[in-house]
Amino acid sequence: MKLDEIVISKAIIESYKEKLVKALDVDVAIVGAGPAGMVCGYYLAKAGKNVALFERKLSVGGGMWGGGIMFNEIVVQDKAKGVLDEFGIKSRLYEKGYYLADSIEAVSTICSKAVKAGLKIFNLMSVEDVMVRNKRVAGLVLNWTAVEIAGLHVDPISMRSRVVVDATGHPAEVARIIEKKSGIRLKTKTGKTMGEGSMWAEVGEDTIVRNSKEICPGLYACGMCANAVFGGPRMGPIFGGMLLAGKKVAKDLIGRF
Repeated sequence: MKLDEIVISKAIIESYKEKLVKALDVDVAIVGAGPAGMVCGYYLAKAGKNVALFERKLSVGGGMWGGGIMFNEIVVQDKAKGVLDEFGIKSRLYEKGYYLADSIEAVSTICSKAVKAGLKIFNLMSVEDVMVRNKRVAGLVLNWTAVEIAGLHVDPISMRSRVVVDATGHPAEVARIIEKKSGIRLKTKTGKTMGEGSMWAEVGEDTIVRNSKEICPGLYACGMCANAVFGGPRMGPIFGGMLLAGKKVAKDLIGRF
């Protein structure tokens, strides 16, 4: 069979267009494809929700790829081992309460299982603004990451969702857009993003799960973003809280609609 470059190009463009159009009106839009965002998307998609995830970078996985200081091993605690087991990610006991897993296997498996469950992931796409209707987050304003990096004056597109999940990690990007532009008071002690504290794994792992909740009407924090919003400490190279936070937010949203 003779290959035709034009057919190849048409196949890519037509297929992507169809996928993107379907993602313009969803149940849940997740921003950030780190472990928390992908785990959240997995459980939502598995429950039959229409979910789209937007990631600024070329690759997914956030900081999980690099483990600690680029040693590609991750640590999880007892509470989170069940999530690894559910995904079929191999783990091994290091010492009581501490389990190790290969970070490459962890990221690739979570991504694969999430996509197979029905999560639609769009990489190289940045969120530059948020749609707000009647003091409620109602969707996202999207543009290509290349446009953002180049500083080009190119207008974005918009998409609608019943709920938005901010899983952008330390920057808490969506929450900060809301704080800066919408006039909505966040559900924190100050009404604004409080910023994360210094590293304290024991406290950070617990608070990252507790703080993964609604920030304001229509917007949830998930993963490290939650501690950045509500003022919890960073937890360093342990990833159990990220997995549990994604599962918690998904469970909360599945129960809402």
